[in-house]
Amino acid sequence: MYALGLALLSGKAHVYILMVLFTEVTTPCVNLRWYLDVAGQKNSNLYVYNGLALFAGWLIARILLFGYIFSHMYFHFDELKSVFTLGFYSVMAVPSAVAVMNVLWFWKICKGMVKTLSKRKKHNENGKTE
Repeated sequence: MYALGLALLSGKAHVYILMVLFTEVTTPCVNLRWYLDVAGQKNSNLYVYNGLALFAGWLIARILLFGYIFSHMYFHFDELKSVFTLGFYSVMAVPSAVAVMNVLWFWKICKGMVKTLSKRKKHNENGKTE
């Protein structure tokens, strides 16, 4: 709401706000993962496929997109400086803080994916059905 308010009041930096908001496309996968966990479906194929979709979506929308955002900010820094003071510092600070959180969560997603896939591989090697 803060970012939208700044954009509406200033009329500037919309592209950065929209790119950061686009990262929320991964939310349905996060929510489905939680529902499947609560429903006791951690061994289901849907849980695994959702985890793979979460990994891919997070990589694209929350890791690679932030790389693009920061490179765009670097190459358009002169334009970015023309944004009013609060907006400039917000555009510099907020995506940086969110990017750090995204990397930490991506690390956890990667660890969880490796754990789940290796557990399924062991099950299949032992001749157990899924």
